[in-house]
Amino acid sequence: MDSKQYIFSPREAYMAAQKWRVVKRSVDARQRELKVHLTVLTDDAGKPVAKDAPIPLYEPPVFQDVHNAARSAIIIGAGPAGLFAALTLIEKGIKPIIYERGKEVSERKKDIALLNRNEGLNPESNYCFGEGGAGTFSDGKLFSRSKKRGNMQRVMELFHFFGAPDTVLYEAHAHIGSDKLPTIIKNMRECIISHGGEIHFDTKVESLKPHLTSPQGEGNGTSVAPVILAIGHSAHDTYRMLAAEGVKLETKGFAMGVRAEHLQALINRLMYFKGRDHEITGSRDHENIIQFVGNASYSLVTQVEGRGVYSFCMCPGGHIVPAGSSENTCVVNGMSASHRNSPFANSGMVVQINPEDIPGDNPLKGLEYQEALERLAYSEAHNSQLSIPSDRADRQRIVNYQLSTAPAQRLKDFVEGKASKNLPPCSYLPGIVPSRLDQWLPPHIGKRLQQGFRDFDRKYPGFLTNEAVILGVESRSSSAVRIPRDPETLQSVSTPGLYPCGEGAGYAGGITSSALDGINAALKIADLA
Repeated sequence: MDSKQYIFSPREAYMAAQKWRVVKRSVDARQRELKVHLTVLTDDAGKPVAKDAPIPLYEPPVFQDVHNAARSAIIIGAGPAGLFAALTLIEKGIKPIIYERGKEVSERKKDIALLNRNEGLNPESNYCFGEGGAGTFSDGKLFSRSKKRGNMQRVMELFHFFGAPDTVLYEAHAHIGSDKLPTIIKNMRECIISHGGEIHFDTKVESLKPHLTSPQGEGNGTSVAPVILAIGHSAHDTYRMLAAEGVKLETKGFAMGVRAEHLQALINRLMYFKGRDHEITGSRDHENIIQFVGNASYSLVTQVEGRGVYSFCMCPGGHIVPAGSSENTCVVNGMSASHRNSPFANSGMVVQINPEDIPGDNPLKGLEYQEALERLAYSEAHNSQLSIPSDRADRQRIVNYQLSTAPAQRLKDFVEGKASKNLPPCSYLPGIVPSRLDQWLPPHIGKRLQQGFRDFDRKYPGFLTNEAVILGVESRSSSAVRIPRDPETLQSVSTPGLYPCGEGAGYAGGITSSALDGINAALKIADLA
């Protein structure tokens, strides 16, 4: 079997995909006419293989019974790094024991519903913490196809094995959706438990000492069982525990900014039709394009005063969600359901921050900077609400101010330094209030964002509009801390037996790269036999 690439119009690509076995699909919207690149499987004669041909897609995993396994490993965190590490350990005959501070995924849904209704935050069960990690309820994009760190295709195959659609095997920008991911995560959990692994929910690890011992009774000891640290980038309290127990940490670069939301119809027009949708809107071609290739996304990047300004975690047809994990803070993120059919499109718009941009040599200084801006955003939302006229409905909104209401500003007003007297419709369920983000964002973030939006509008005229809105703050795009590890063994350079991995360790940037990093850590442990 081999493969061959074709370049089609959206309608032609749709017809081809009904007949042939597609192994990769991507959309090219760079030119005047939209094109779809299809790579299809071919037989020995070079002819495309039929879509329904009985051909194995991949070798399915073989999980062993580890109920009474001679070896075990501890995993802290049940996000993608932790779950994929556990599945790999079971393949290798090693028993995984997972400790997860949050709840299992169905109970976690209830806490997230309360958060969206502005009825309270559970610091241990929210968009950041709980079974499946932050990605479970914040979109489920599987974008990375890099093979530099291992077999990324195997990650996609495991997602498919546990219930993801066929598209994850061939889409260039695969997406599962926050409505589908919980079932897939549950299937992974049931597999782990049925084969002898353990998962302990509502169990926060507050010390490594019971797991990492030293003959001298000091830190940096050897491991009772290998410990995979897969905590995610929002476990700020765990970072502080690690620092207190002598685990080496260092500041790493990260990014912060806002979340911007446009109407999806505008983004479709700008990205697919270069503003020419008046020539095609309502036609059969227009309907076929949106139906087959889906709502448009974008990836924007520019340089402003020596720092990158770029879009992050773009969610076509999505919603903005409250992504904080502690009281008195305001953090926003984005998500999309599998159909991506919301009328809104949102994306993080962030500014690169290097370690030298923050004074001091504390390895947690980036984390502290994140927290300070999150508290400021919360305070600004509070102050804005206190100025609302106190009729009955608004009094109730004031009562709820301490929860998840977010400060917001119309996009063009932000760039031009003007107050927004009112705000456009927004997907953010807890509610938004007018706020002068142009005044209270730190200048090295706010001024760069303003210029970045001007640059993006030059590339896509119409992007900079007052029908769009920005919310503050987008602060969890990546970890501000790295846990240094040996590049060969993947163990902490200060703490033998500890395997930091995933986003929380500073070695991944999303669901798939975190999953792959967890796989790699598990393989290193298996190699010790």
